[in-house]
Amino acid sequence: MSRAFVKDDAWEDPVVAPRAPLPPGAPNYVTPHGLALLQAEMHELEAARAALEADVALDDGVRRRRGSVVTQRTRELADRLATAQVVDPRTTAAGTGATVRFGATVTLRTVAGPAAGEVERLQVVGVDEADPERGSIAFLVPLAQAILGKRVGDTVRFRTAGGERTLEITVVEYAVEGDATQA
Repeated sequence: MSRAFVKDDAWEDPVVAPRAPLPPGAPNYVTPHGLALLQAEMHELEAARAALEADVALDDGVRRRRGSVVTQRTRELADRLATAQVVDPRTTAAGTGATVRFGATVTLRTVAGPAAGEVERLQVVGVDEADPERGSIAFLVPLAQAILGKRVGDTVRFRTAGGERTLEITVVEYAVEGDATQA
């Protein structure tokens, strides 16, 4: 049988999901925690490269493919680290009163629309540290854009797949490693 019809995993190119790009001209804001996460990821990649180079049992083809994956991820991460602009929420909070800025943890109450009465808490963070399931959203997403610059007591209309919601900002906090400033 021809090799063209046999699947051989050893010859497949590695698929590396690219890091989500920032829109052209968008700053790469990160919180101090986000910077620490990026730096920890870089250390993990450096350790993976060292382990790969030290593994004498690996076939050269496998080593090259795995090495290319690590190299690609390292390049993307190095670019993000080089462009990172650290915004400390404690500094952001200074002088803003109860205004929502980058790094803020915001409590929102749905006052009209689907899920009226629902309360959610989220933090506005950098693109690489966003994790909506854990309550952190990137400053570039529509919900973050809708609440940035608003104050406690302000309402915003926000359209979702389930319909339009009116959200009231009830609490704005700026916390870093246990230090909380609440407005």
